[in-house]
Amino acid sequence: MAECGYPSVYVVDSHATRPPVPPRLRQKRERGSVAQTLLFLLVTLALCGMTIEACLIYSLHQQQSTNSAVSPEQGDSAMSSQLIAGKAVTSTKRPSLVISPSKPVAHLTDGQDVVHGNEIMAWSEVAEPLLFKMDYREKSLIIKREGYYYVYSKVFFIDIDIFHHSVHVKTKRYTGNSITLMESRKYSEGSRKTRSNSYLGGVFHLNKDDALFVKVNNTSKLVRHRSYENFFGAYMI
Repeated sequence: MAECGYPSVYVVDSHATRPPVPPRLRQKRERGSVAQTLLFLLVTLALCGMTIEACLIYSLHQQQSTNSAVSPEQGDSAMSSQLIAGKAVTSTKRPSLVISPSKPVAHLTDGQDVVHGNEIMAWSEVAEPLLFKMDYREKSLIIKREGYYYVYSKVFFIDIDIFHHSVHVKTKRYTGNSITLMESRKYSEGSRKTRSNSYLGGVFHLNKDDALFVKVNNTSKLVRHRSYENFFGAYMI
C-alpha cells in the first residue's frame, strides 16, 4: 500500500522498443513463400508438357490425314482398267522395289497383253511383274540360282466337265519332256457351269537355267475378269 494514503507513482519509458516477433512466425512465412514458388513451377511445367503433347498429337494427325488422302491407285497396288478377252478387267500394277529381297523371288499375274497357248499359260510383262534374280522368257520362269524354292500357282476357271491344273519344269539334267511338279484335277457332274479355283504349292530343289511353267488342259476355261485371280510365282527359301 502507498504511504499516507497516496497511490504509488510508476515511471513509463517512452523510448522502449517493441518486443521482437516470435521466430516461429517468421519460419512459417518463409516456408509458405517457398511452397508457393514450387507450386508455381510445377504448374508451369505441367502446362508446358500439355502444350508439347498437343503439338505432337496435331503433327501426327496431319501426317495421317496426308496418307489417307492418297488414293489406292497411287499406293502399292495401283489399279488400272484394262481389257482382257474383250471384257473390262482391273489389273494390279506393282511399284518398283524399294528394298531389294535377300533371295530370288518372282510373282507373275494375268494381264491385257497376255496371249495364252492352248494349254500353257502366259503371264503379263507390262503389269510390272516382280522379278528379282529370276527371268521370264517364253511363258516360263527361269531359275538363275540353284537352291530350294517354294513354287505356287493359282487359277480361276469355269468348272464344267474336266479341268487339269499343273506346274512343270524343264531342266537340262533330264532329256525329253518336262517333269510334272504338281497337278490337280477337277471332275464335275452335270452341265451346269460354275466357277472354281485351283491352288498348287510346294517346295522343290531347282538348278540354274531350269524353266518353270503352268499348264491347264484348256485355257479357254480360264476366268479372266481380274488379273490377280490367276497368278504364278516362286521364291527361294
